[in-house]
Amino acid sequence: MAAPMFSVNAHRYDPYRTFKFQVIIDGRPVAGLKKMTTLKKTTEVASWRTGGDPSHERKLPGHTKYEPITLEQGLTHDPVFEEWANLVNNIQGDSAMSLKNFRKDIVINVLNLQGAVAISYKIYRAWVSEYTALPDFDAATSNTVGIQSIKLEHEGWERDTSVSEPSES
Repeated sequence: MAAPMFSVNAHRYDPYRTFKFQVIIDGRPVAGLKKMTTLKKTTEVASWRTGGDPSHERKLPGHTKYEPITLEQGLTHDPVFEEWANLVNNIQGDSAMSLKNFRKDIVINVLNLQGAVAISYKIYRAWVSEYTALPDFDAATSNTVGIQSIKLEHEGWERDTSVSEPSES
């Protein structure tokens, strides 16, 4: 028998599902959130050889790169994506750009099946580098939900270790 993976819910063996999550922007959950791409960081490898031992290559950690995050939201009246994108690039030009507020710290929560926060990550100094306001429309062959999206550049993330495993009944 496999050892339990969960300290609070010792009866649980299954990992968390990927369809129960929420993203918090400006202190409130994003409505109609459909999809989020992975949290990924990559550290470059710096190769190094010493003059006394040129036949052996050493590997050192180099720069760490944080991949952009894309969020997809069902087309609703929630203006959170558009308002944030307009802080970076506004139709009124550079004078309308907000140098003060265009970067935001956001929170990503993984929820258990009961909807309680099980795991949480903080994303730092994110900003919108790409915004899709409307999807392709096709009256002849499509009956899908309209999706808008934003691509977020950011300066890193970390797990919120103050969030502990919720108890399940």
